[in-house]
Amino acid sequence: MAIKSHVQTTINGETVEFLCESRQSLLEVLRDELHLTGAKEGCNNGNCGACSVILDGRLVNSCLVLGVETEGKSVETIEGLAAPDKLHPIQDAFLENAALQCGICTPGFIMSTKALLDSNPNPTEHEIRYWLAGNLCRCTGYDKIVRAVQDAAKASA
Repeated sequence: MAIKSHVQTTINGETVEFLCESRQSLLEVLRDELHLTGAKEGCNNGNCGACSVILDGRLVNSCLVLGVETEGKSVETIEGLAAPDKLHPIQDAFLENAALQCGICTPGFIMSTKALLDSNPNPTEHEIRYWLAGNLCRCTGYDKIVRAVQDAAKASA
């Protein structure tokens, strides 16, 4: 039987406690222990960005972060983005621009967009494409996603 560690962290603004094995990734903890299934497991090796979350203000692939590493830290996931009765402007922009198809990559792109706009509220197209380079999509061709990020930046301004 594996030894589990007690972890206390903040997820989407709420204090959360959980038990996890030292080898469990943050992605596994979010999905399997906390039932926050918005972050997707695409590659499980940090190449696709489908599991992107914001950890202490920094965009990370949750498949590459251990759950125990979140002790005392703050995690933002896609589930915490929208208000109970209203989508976040980034989510609205993705819908309005049809910047999603199958949806596997969408939470990662949206969280990456949030991290980008938090650090640079008025990015150029080149900066957007550079920032989103860690996210892979096999359906959309990226142009609609870039337009959605541009529209989200305008809406947030």
